[in-house]
Amino acid sequence: MEGKTEVKLSRKNFLRKSAIGLTGLSFANGLFPVVGKTNNGPLAINKENMISGDTYKIKNVRLETGFEYENGEVVGTKTKLFTVEIASGKIKQVHRNQPQGEGVDGNGLLMLPAFKDMHIHLDKTLYTERWRAVRRIGGVKEIIELEQRTMRDLLKNSTYKAEKLIELLQSFGSSFARSHVNIEPTSKLDALKNLEQALANKKDTFGAELVAFPQHGLYYTESLPYMEEAAKMNIDYIGALDPYTIDGAIERTMDTTIRLALDHHKGIDMHLHEAGGSGIRTIEYLIAKVLENPVLKSKTFVSHAFALGAISKGKQEELAEQLAEAQIGIVSTVPFGNLVMPIPILMEKGVQVTVGNDSIVDYWSTMGTGSVLQKANLAAQLYGYTSEFGLSRMLKLATAGATPLDDKGAIQWPKVGDEASIVLIDASCSAEAVSRISPVKSLVYKGNKVY
Repeated sequence: MEGKTEVKLSRKNFLRKSAIGLTGLSFANGLFPVVGKTNNGPLAINKENMISGDTYKIKNVRLETGFEYENGEVVGTKTKLFTVEIASGKIKQVHRNQPQGEGVDGNGLLMLPAFKDMHIHLDKTLYTERWRAVRRIGGVKEIIELEQRTMRDLLKNSTYKAEKLIELLQSFGSSFARSHVNIEPTSKLDALKNLEQALANKKDTFGAELVAFPQHGLYYTESLPYMEEAAKMNIDYIGALDPYTIDGAIERTMDTTIRLALDHHKGIDMHLHEAGGSGIRTIEYLIAKVLENPVLKSKTFVSHAFALGAISKGKQEELAEQLAEAQIGIVSTVPFGNLVMPIPILMEKGVQVTVGNDSIVDYWSTMGTGSVLQKANLAAQLYGYTSEFGLSRMLKLATAGATPLDDKGAIQWPKVGDEASIVLIDASCSAEAVSRISPVKSLVYKGNKVY
């Protein structure tokens, strides 16, 4: 799209300089070197600037302190340099800056909440393999057939590829992802087990939620026995796929999905690509069932939900109000083209909207970059959030809700006790970070220095 700014942070350069995939404790850009001082000034984390154990300070970091106004309009963002103390994975204190004191030098970089990719498939990526563009062979059922032929081979080294894909997300500032995992007769539970190993290998530097996802249809293929087993395992959500198009019945598939979630104390996150009346009926059915079972409130999500982009504004507003009442969230990839999702309406009505890359490199798409900040930028362009205030609000798409300032400009992050999952980014404020897709210079996950 015109006006889009390319991220200048080289992925190849990041991976070459960082030992993130080997130890998770070597850091790019000189911000968190292991020993000694860099030529450009940032201090190492060593005995001199560590305080005790896992406690340390980052000085000269830029935090947002309020909005600047002209005639009642937000025209800028105020910032100051601070020293932030981290202990036991939490923000311990935010001090007046101590530029000559102990601590790691943040070099004036902007500190923001670490990003979260809330819809991705870490389990079946082709990332690290040779380049291949998507070959369109039909609809969802045809790609299911392709997966049935290829999944066993793909799973042979899926743990390694998942780790490399996680490193790509980290290099763009994401310390967390919600990953859907194939559960079907071809993969059985192997995709889940392989991904769990990758996440165990990255547990100190990356967090995740897992969705047991019947990618090949709950009843279209005999996936239910495997979903029953997966529901007993260490997953967080029960998934579903286009119940009418794939399984031929909305109620049967949705009732089973809801039963699995209730029986095993899980949430729900379903794929809904259907853009016609069946998509709307599925959303309405899910809303009704969640209202009948309030324990599912705030634990239920619809991914994609393309049907919301194909109805009148009045119907969009009506459904948005119902989704908000049921506390059902929408997870979007921010599609563009002929289908424009009503993300502003959903947000205005109080629906939790989050974003994800979905596919990075797989048989479904190669267009995902790994950056959810880019998704926030795209949403800002699509919906006209180009003012200082609007851009700053779009940051919540990349962070799954957190922003340094609330709508009135009061400081709401970071606060003492907040999880110390942060990015340091080369921008003057969050509005610039969204507008310019500013490069991430460092990532910390629960106090652990990722790079």
